[in-house]
Amino acid sequence: MSSKEDILARLKKHAIDPVERPGMEFTPITYADPLAQFEKILKAVGANFVLLEEGQDVNEVIRSVYPNAKSIASNLPEITCVTVNPDNLDDPRELNGTDVGVIRGEFGVLENGMVWINQHTRYKAIFFISEALVILLDRNRLVNNMHEAYKQPGFDDFGYGCFIAGPSKTADIEQALVIGAHGARAVTVILS
Repeated sequence: MSSKEDILARLKKHAIDPVERPGMEFTPITYADPLAQFEKILKAVGANFVLLEEGQDVNEVIRSVYPNAKSIASNLPEITCVTVNPDNLDDPRELNGTDVGVIRGEFGVLENGMVWINQHTRYKAIFFISEALVILLDRNRLVNNMHEAYKQPGFDDFGYGCFIAGPSKTADIEQALVIGAHGARAVTVILS
């Protein structure tokens, strides 16, 4: 008997009886007050939360949250306070120096404050190069958890998409929290 056969024979001799795998049933988390939950989690991840009141102008809200912004980039037709439409640029590097980028979110996730973003702009650089990011989101497009998020229509039918949850942050360098390391330093989600 070779050493390999000897090892396998010993393993087989001391094998334990197989155990049935337990069921994987569980009830995903849900929330009774979606707006309160979303606001709580957004603030916990460092984002701003604005609930647009009826008749309130989103452009005035953007200007009030970022009063010192000189460069506001967006291709959304309802955003009239823009200084540059990113779709009209020849090179995404021209977005460098953008104070505020305004984009639309497809849906928000209550359990973690993430917003799913599909690329509806010529350059996805606006998501990450802007110093601050404003995400417009329909208040009726909130899902409880990631299980519901992955089941959203069109979730897997896009060219580029990503989840964004608050400002960019990392703490892997000497365990010091750095905000804005890989993207926006500030994120404001405006629910309409």
